[in-house]
Amino acid sequence: MTTFKTATLATSIALALSSTAVLAQEPAASEEAVLETITVTAQKRTQSIQEVPISIATLNGERFESLFSGGEDILALAVRVPGLYAESSNGRVAPRFYMRGLGNTDFDLAASQPVSIVMDDVVMENVVLKSFPLFDVQQVEVIRGPQGTLFGRNTTAGIVKFDSVKPSDSFDGYAKLGFGSFGTINFEGAVGGGLTDELSGRISVLSQDRDDYIDNAYTGQKDALGGFDEKAWRAQLLYQPSDDFSALLNLHGRDLEGTASIFRANVFTNGSNDLNENYQREVVYYNGDLTGDGADNNPQEYRNFGASLKLEYSMDTVDFVSITAYEEAEGFSLGDIDGGVSLFAPEDINGDGNVETSFPGFIPFDAVTQDNLNDLEQLTQEFRFASNTDDALRWQAGAFLFDSSFSVTSIDGFFGATTVTHENTTWAVFAQTDYQVNEKLNVTGGIRYTHDDKSLVVGEQNVNGFALVIGAASIQDYDPIDVDDGQVSFELSANYRLTDDTSLFARFANGFRAQTIQGRDVAFEGSPSVADAETINSIEGGFKSDLLDDKLRLNAAAYYYQIDDIQFSAIGGGSNFTALVNADKGVGYGFEVDAQWLATDELTLTAGFSYNNTEIQDDTLTVQPCGSNADFSGNCTVLDPRTDDNRAFIDGNPFPQAPETIFNFTARYTIPAGDDGEFFVFTDWAFQGETNLFLYDSVEFKTDDNYEGGLRIGYENFNDGYTIAFFGRNITDEHNVRGAIDFNNLTGIVNEPRIWGVEAKVTFY
Repeated sequence: MTTFKTATLATSIALALSSTAVLAQEPAASEEAVLETITVTAQKRTQSIQEVPISIATLNGERFESLFSGGEDILALAVRVPGLYAESSNGRVAPRFYMRGLGNTDFDLAASQPVSIVMDDVVMENVVLKSFPLFDVQQVEVIRGPQGTLFGRNTTAGIVKFDSVKPSDSFDGYAKLGFGSFGTINFEGAVGGGLTDELSGRISVLSQDRDDYIDNAYTGQKDALGGFDEKAWRAQLLYQPSDDFSALLNLHGRDLEGTASIFRANVFTNGSNDLNENYQREVVYYNGDLTGDGADNNPQEYRNFGASLKLEYSMDTVDFVSITAYEEAEGFSLGDIDGGVSLFAPEDINGDGNVETSFPGFIPFDAVTQDNLNDLEQLTQEFRFASNTDDALRWQAGAFLFDSSFSVTSIDGFFGATTVTHENTTWAVFAQTDYQVNEKLNVTGGIRYTHDDKSLVVGEQNVNGFALVIGAASIQDYDPIDVDDGQVSFELSANYRLTDDTSLFARFANGFRAQTIQGRDVAFEGSPSVADAETINSIEGGFKSDLLDDKLRLNAAAYYYQIDDIQFSAIGGGSNFTALVNADKGVGYGFEVDAQWLATDELTLTAGFSYNNTEIQDDTLTVQPCGSNADFSGNCTVLDPRTDDNRAFIDGNPFPQAPETIFNFTARYTIPAGDDGEFFVFTDWAFQGETNLFLYDSVEFKTDDNYEGGLRIGYENFNDGYTIAFFGRNITDEHNVRGAIDFNNLTGIVNEPRIWGVEAKVTFY
């Protein structure tokens, strides 16, 4: 099996490199191709990526756009940048991001994450807001390490920052249409330009559709689930009456209907993490039913709307920025969580004469759950002043306000419906300064004070549940929970220009993830849980270099961090609870390397590698492993020492969903076609090393050597501005485990299937 996969991979890469394409724009005949200068706003001012004393990677252009050719969502970014991972058990909403091993496996809609998602200068705090579709994107910045000074709490791991293309007074636009396997149709387009001498605008749209392609073999329904219909739009107006003032209005929305995550029962055999004969890519056995009209087949619907207004005013020596933003969302996801069928009475499920009580494999009870996000509203306001002189000393200072409220209704087929309401308010003040000591040395320091307040109120509970009727549950009386905390974050860094082409940097950063309340267990006769704030101290150092006459860019960083009172979500056990816990410490260390090389005028290569070692340090903390309080406690092979009541000690284990290694690679080769066009081949590959899925260590819930590859072969005409390409995603059709559910059987979540398709793009100016 391994030999076959290796041979397939090697063949695919060889084919791509033997006939392929360049990331930089075609230079004039008299010019020599060099790598373009990349600018970032990781420090809330525009700087060259080579001058910022932070480990940063960027994605744009074909490297970014090719990831979404087959209708992928934001999770396509996973493993495409060293140190960055993402997964979800909520379909196309509620992604969980991890950076340098730090993340949160909590699947609840109120989950707190240490990787912050910032879209067009607005923080997307709720997990549903983080999933807003990506289109008409100018650049993605992956900013590694704590960013608590300028971006605030809940950035202990880092930030993924998305900047869309902004309006300008020059007319331009594009339209892109693609068709792929499983009835996949993608359309993306934008148009913008000057409306008056002072006003310009831009409208961008996205439509992603896929037919249902997975059969429900239990109900006999063909093509019952697996598809989606995603629509999104963005409208921007830029008012700029002078060089000193501008106002940018951003309105955006999203409408999603489709299938939530596909849970597959007993796809592992006890003692192995290989997918077994119960796994079929296009077949499931579902009987989960909350509507009373048959299997629900994991539907999902969400709607978002948002608006932001960015005001910029330049004075003689100071710039002023104000960003006001509002976001709202609502929707639901339903999941047949057990991933199969459990029957009260034996039944011949397959019609082959064999009577079964559950299928596939042993499933002791059915579990179907729907989570509704109700009336999410998020309001943010940032004010910032910054110096705009060429003096050696530069500074910026500001304030930030955040207010959010929403409720989550969890509906279970046995316990009924329970609603909890979350509210969160935050305010902060911050300042940062950098000083150019001499021609070579620049030092930066920053500080921020944040006060965060959260509350939880339990509403109606179990009022329509079967468990309440038969006396297996009772309505509990929970007092409101209110927690608040104030913390200081700070950083100190230095950048030293060793030569004109190489700089060294070092950074110490402190940050925190605010205290968290989790109320989902209330729906299952459990109690809410609270985690104290976690605090991180991180050190890193590295170099950034442009070599070989600006044909090779090589950046690298090494880091070490320690988190006190690190927050974890203990998920699973016999009741599939979601309880927050604090471990004494969490430690991580590793390194990242990013490289881009113009090997020839025709061939461009990029590569990235990260190594990450994480360790939980708490010799008393225990969690429930798979089904630990039920008769099916032998579901998985737990490798940790355990208590007398079967709880697992997790001291020394790696963080969950923290890949030990990540490697990614792209190659683009071009063949000129006359004076105005070229043929190209582009290939991209991503590899994920050993990854533990849960807090405890077991044979079954661990992945290794996952990889996926993509391919684009096409023709681009520069004069007429069009591109036609044949594309493939997951071209070797890998079946990679992305997640699992452990509470009553060996349920797995697997990646998307192979997609082949064609795509055409027209760009106009």
